[in-house]
Amino acid sequence: MDEKLQKVLARFGLGSRRLMEEWIAAGRVVVNGQPAKLGDRVTAQDKIAVDGEALRIPSWVRPRLRVLRYHKPAGELTTRSDPAGRPTVFDRLPRLRGSRWIAVGRLDYNTEGLLLLTNDGDLANALMHPRAGIEREYAVRVLGEVSPEQQVRLLQGVALEDGEAHFVTLQEAGGEGANRWYHVTLAEGRNREVRRLFEAVGLTVSRLIRVRYGVVEMPRLLKTGYFDELPDEEREALLASVQWVNPAIPPSDGVERVTASLPDARKNNSRREARQTPSRGRTGQGRRAVRD
Repeated sequence: MDEKLQKVLARFGLGSRRLMEEWIAAGRVVVNGQPAKLGDRVTAQDKIAVDGEALRIPSWVRPRLRVLRYHKPAGELTTRSDPAGRPTVFDRLPRLRGSRWIAVGRLDYNTEGLLLLTNDGDLANALMHPRAGIEREYAVRVLGEVSPEQQVRLLQGVALEDGEAHFVTLQEAGGEGANRWYHVTLAEGRNREVRRLFEAVGLTVSRLIRVRYGVVEMPRLLKTGYFDELPDEEREALLASVQWVNPAIPPSDGVERVTASLPDARKNNSRREARQTPSRGRTGQGRRAVRD
């Protein structure tokens, strides 16, 4: 059974299918010692390399789709590495066998809260794509109080440098003194959009926490810096929200699917531990990193 090369690479966790097509066109992918071409199909017997690094595609492996829910603290970057040596969200995550974690969107350095991560590039792309219209809900602490006029503007639309934007909902959530809390929802994920919307009407955000991404909410018991793996029911509801078919489920005709794994992949000795909640990475308090 053969499969499109860009699909295999995306499932491997390198990025979306579109990005993989760009890599193929740029000559970064080699199949059986020859530069790959758009439209190439591969089987478990083909030898694939990306940027000179060999990938193995064992026919007996079925991809196990995974989605993590991470409670990001302020002071972490949503990037794999930082030249300044600042901590990243990936420092705390379990190691994967045969793929890597991809963040579903980003949270700013000073923003806290729910961050979803998956090992499937196509799924990450589907969850982030504007056409999906997935709501993001935030708890926002504002210096000052939103006036009725400001609320109307924030809900109807405010001109930003990258186009008009608005909140889908905006609700008061209490607060004392100079600070007030609000819950807002967006149906897109532009850079610093929540902060920029409030700044556009003359208000300053002093704290920002994402509490929901689509159907997935941040559990009250999930501490900052910890993660858990979405239970099957919650994961399937997330997939259904973007009409996604889980590639880990065998097709009805019994045809075997193709996946990829790293040449130096480690044996899975911690899968059972990874299903327990909650977990924390290498900097956890007495909890070791989960490796899978």
